[in-house]
Amino acid sequence: MYALLSVSDKTGIIDFARSLQALGYNILSTGGTFKLLLKDSIPAIDIEDFTQSPELFDGRVKTLHPKIHGGILYRRDNQNDIQTAKKYDIPSIDIVCVNLYPFKNTTQKTEDINTIIENIDIGGPAMIRAAAKNFKNVLIITDINDYAPTINAIKNNQNTIEFRRNMMIKAFEHTAQYDSFIANYLNHRFHNDIGEKIFISGNKVCQTRYGENPHQKGVLYEFNDFYQNTFKALKGEVSFNNLTDMNAALKIATSFPEGVAVCIIKHGNPCGFALKETAHQSYTQALKCDPVSSYGGVVAINGIVDETLAIQINQTFIEVLIAANFTPQALKIFENKKRMKIFQCSKDLKTLNFPRDSFDFKHIEGGFVYQDADKVDDEEILQASLMSNTPATKKQFKDMQIAYKISALTKSNCVVYIKDSTLLAIGMGMTSRVDAAKVAISKAKDFELDIQGAVLASEAFFPFRDSIDIAAKVGVAVIIEPGGSIRDDEVIQSANEHNIALYFTGIRHFLH
Repeated sequence: MYALLSVSDKTGIIDFARSLQALGYNILSTGGTFKLLLKDSIPAIDIEDFTQSPELFDGRVKTLHPKIHGGILYRRDNQNDIQTAKKYDIPSIDIVCVNLYPFKNTTQKTEDINTIIENIDIGGPAMIRAAAKNFKNVLIITDINDYAPTINAIKNNQNTIEFRRNMMIKAFEHTAQYDSFIANYLNHRFHNDIGEKIFISGNKVCQTRYGENPHQKGVLYEFNDFYQNTFKALKGEVSFNNLTDMNAALKIATSFPEGVAVCIIKHGNPCGFALKETAHQSYTQALKCDPVSSYGGVVAINGIVDETLAIQINQTFIEVLIAANFTPQALKIFENKKRMKIFQCSKDLKTLNFPRDSFDFKHIEGGFVYQDADKVDDEEILQASLMSNTPATKKQFKDMQIAYKISALTKSNCVVYIKDSTLLAIGMGMTSRVDAAKVAISKAKDFELDIQGAVLASEAFFPFRDSIDIAAKVGVAVIIEPGGSIRDDEVIQSANEHNIALYFTGIRHFLH
């Protein structure tokens, strides 16, 4: 019995090989794997000796040989195949353990295209696909986490067709993802990310109880390893809707490096935000914007939750709380909140971490649309053009940054009112920008919040001066928007009439 081992990631391969040898397998190997096995006194057989054919072209050709692929592919229940194998002295290879050249890691370490091309594996995928195709007879292993289960299955007569089928599926997933990354990288490098085909691949993290609704299935996949390594459930089980709401909350909360940002989300939209010196101050202020909507919401805190803050949070029902860290005393405060879920998302346990993907896509029926991910740079706001006669103060510029970023990260049409680094009112997802402004002002009045002196941000231009006139009536002091309306002159005129500081960024940020 032969087992072929040829791996780039050599984690656990020594113990695996030794266990296979103890079960009676002869070990075939190549290159670095072969040398490592010999170093640990495992009597492996070099592929060159097995095939009686030398490695060629700096190792580009070594396993591409009939004795290797014949031993993997011939059908053990087919008499013609059996006779052919005997005729050409091709013994059966019953286990193939392969993982592939580190193409992705190589692209992260160097720009040298020759080095990158040399790290495109050829023989590895060929062996994996051959073994997977012949899964009825051959066991294929591509995941280091499957070494122990494989040994256990062989020892306990559980190397069944079902077991091998599962390994076969994982093998094709492995090569598909590998090829997807190569194609995407080359399109990124040579076609400005826009290829004739694009591939979205992810690794399963967990299955949620259901999707958006109980009759739908839901699963979390990740592109790299962020969720497995950084995102931790401290209390409760994450749901599909929790994940999408936390995504919205984390995008906003991690957009401000200074201070401690707190963002409250309900059904994907912000209903509270503040950026103060402490988490307690920020949460207290954020809650004022819309305490009714905040009930049962998702709260992201870009800092540490201590006992004092936990007591304050505990005074209302928050369904999901995510922060950089929690003190033991804080977690104890939440113990009796049966419906509350708590998550940690940090590498340094001081601030929240969140990946910023370079691309974005949305499903539409029959396909998907794909684009560069949108972002708002601080320079975009700092270099915004003053269009009116009245300039903003330094303090108002800080509020402009907050307001504009929140508006860009919230469903269009959106208007945001910020004062003293706190969200006072927001209107989002409306078909009319005037309606968004009216809804925001109405809710602010309901909660007795004073918008006088606030900064107003819109993620797209105001098409008419009516929105500026409405803002003036409630005392807005500064407006920041992209500009670009055919009636910009009327908008500027209104701002001057009301002594409002008006800034144009020149960049629109629709979010549909």
